[in-house]
Amino acid sequence: MIYLAYIIFTFTLIQLIVALINCVCVQRPRVAPCTSCELVSVLIPARNEENNIAGLLSDLLRQEYPNIEIIVFNDLSTDRTEEIVRQMAQTDTRIRLVNSEGLPVGWLGKNYACHCLSLMAKGEYFLFLDADVRLKDGIIGRSVALADQYKTGLLSIFPKQKMGSVGEYLTVPIMNYILLTLLPLVLVRKSAFSSMAAANGQFMLFKRERYLEIMPHELFKNNRVEDIEIARYLKRKKIPVVCSVGDDTITCRMYHGFQEAVNGFSKNVIGFFGNSVFAALLFWIVTTFGFLVVWSELSTVLCCLFLFLIVATRVAVSAVSKQSILLNVLLLAVQQLMLGWLIYKAVVHRYNRQLKWKGRSV
Repeated sequence: MIYLAYIIFTFTLIQLIVALINCVCVQRPRVAPCTSCELVSVLIPARNEENNIAGLLSDLLRQEYPNIEIIVFNDLSTDRTEEIVRQMAQTDTRIRLVNSEGLPVGWLGKNYACHCLSLMAKGEYFLFLDADVRLKDGIIGRSVALADQYKTGLLSIFPKQKMGSVGEYLTVPIMNYILLTLLPLVLVRKSAFSSMAAANGQFMLFKRERYLEIMPHELFKNNRVEDIEIARYLKRKKIPVVCSVGDDTITCRMYHGFQEAVNGFSKNVIGFFGNSVFAALLFWIVTTFGFLVVWSELSTVLCCLFLFLIVATRVAVSAVSKQSILLNVLLLAVQQLMLGWLIYKAVVHRYNRQLKWKGRSV
């Protein structure tokens, strides 16, 4: 058992090192705004987004980047989404509303919406945004400049996550904890291995010719974690990918409440582990209960150092994610238990195929 204790100790140390690398090498789009002003097609799939769509469209219209077109794909919404977009389109010709004619067999709704949007876009860049994202301070121009700087086929940003309920504080930080302790984001750009890939469908900026060459949303039309799979596919094709974390210039409140967060994360949590249930469970067991093995086998000094590594890792992840350090440290144990619950729900949904999102099976 002592060898297992040392393995767990070493893994926890590696997690901290990865988190610190992400702190030091964070790749936020802070470069000067792009001066080429090529047309950017902002492409927004929207299904029942009456509470979000006006805010995002207003943010886009206030962006300093002058050359954009905005296309909203109304995916059979049953609320006021269409009405709101239509009203705003009457006041600014850059906004265009497209209504879905139905979801074909074999497609997931968002993937089909993104594919349809790409067929209508005219820009040199395709920027796919979720409707619950909020933008400010010229983020589009700086993102285009960053994409130009690294000659990327895809630039993806994990927005700063906003949380408004206890249930969200218990679940939402888990995503960044997994990502930022397992993957040095700088390796998404520098490494040739497709396993070193990540992306977030909330903000994905493609170079037009790269997108049309591959048609990635069609390629992964029935995949719940199409963003990650697209990033991995691009890396296999030797197409540069950059993944970054956001700050106050790009934010998102993904879910409203505990149950919505559980349903949302159970769609994709296994995808963070290469779609391996075994890897997900092993990660959860080691990071949640590994301290029991360490405490029973190692010296008091090493046990105290082990606890320091755990807390320091949360501090580093919270810092780079722009989240509350104090809250994430205090809720650390409960968040770990919630990760187990999310994995359990994901496994159940995978095998009974009864997961619904916005009224559709996924």
